Amino acid sequence: MKKIRALIVDDEELARENLKFLLADYCPNVQVEGTASSAKEAVRFLKTNNIDLLLLDIEMPNGSGFELLESLQGEIDFKIIFITAYHEYALKAFKFSAVDYLLKPINPEDLEAAIGKISPGGALEPQENIQALIENMNSKSSGINKIALASMEGLQFVDLSEIVYCESQDNYTQFFLVDGSKIMVSKTIKYYEEVLDSSKFFRVHRSNIINLSFIDKYVKGEGGYVVLKQGARIPVSRRRKESFLQLFQYQ
Repeated sequence: MKKIRALIVDDEELARENLKFLLADYCPNVQVEGTASSAKEAVRFLKTNNIDLLLLDIEMPNGSGFELLESLQGEIDFKIIFITAYHEYALKAFKFSAVDYLLKPINPEDLEAAIGKISPGGALEPQENIQALIENMNSKSSGINKIALASMEGLQFVDLSEIVYCESQDNYTQFFLVDGSKIMVSKTIKYYEEVLDSSKFFRVHRSNIINLSFIDKYVKGEGGYVVLKQGARIPVSRRRKESFLQLFQYQ
């Protein structure tokens, strides 16, 4: 069986050696072709070597993993697994951009699962995923602005400002966009309730999350309902009514 050729990039020698050990022990189908302690070392290695997989630490003192990706724009012909210590913003950026990542300390089972998705000469890392990730990480001060939605047609990258509301469809979620189009995604609405910015999106009902910037008016009632600028009427559940109105300091 052809092995997966890998490059490990991490500024900590102990982390590089530990990952090599884990790969040898749990992923014998991976052959570590080299290691690098910085983005510059990685670029030099990639100029003269072909790999199938890049295991990339994103937090390095002499050039981050994202700076490495920016320098390789248009030249990425390998899969990437990002490695990071826990950082809430980075994890959210990974999820929004639909890329694979591992948390430090690396769990062997998680490593096996990530490697299991890869085959030598298999599908490459979509450039759109990487570009979305770079944009999301570069916009840290203003917040994540793009999300990858996996539909039947493939991944669609959508600006968060274009999402009007989401609607639960059993184990699926349908996104309604500002241009009138819809995208059906095979994740539950609970997943998106957890990852979408709660200062911009609110779950007003068990079936709906709305983009607060598209609210036109709120109509009173048992729970009431909101009218969005595009004309959609979304009910507000009695249980969520108080929390919803508190967003606007409404009594």
